Amino acid sequence: MLKRYQVLLPDWLEDHIKYYIDKYGLSFSEGIRAELCSSILATVPKQFPEYKPGITSEEVIDIIKKMQKKEIKKEEALRLLSKVYFEARKASEYRIAKEKEQRKK
Repeated sequence: MLKRYQVLLPDWLEDHIKYYIDKYGLSFSEGIRAELCSSILATVPKQFPEYKPGITSEEVIDIIKKMQKKEIKKEEALRLLSKVYFEARKASEYRIAKEKEQRKK
């Protein structure tokens, strides 16, 4: 389920997201979600080396490059983004569980 939030962005970050979404044909919300999820996928395995996501940040970059070169269709790109969202959710849940576990000790 998606929730609505108001987020204040500095101009440079807005420009970054707008550039990204125009280039890849995404909505502003999809662009923000993709950036956040990519960040989660990049940081959780660094914080918890034992965690192995179903997709790596290198694979995400590969997807972006293919989108840029128009090597994949929009439907395929959205399917891959769904995988990024799913894997980021799993990574986030893992991180939260581990940090709760560590606090108990």
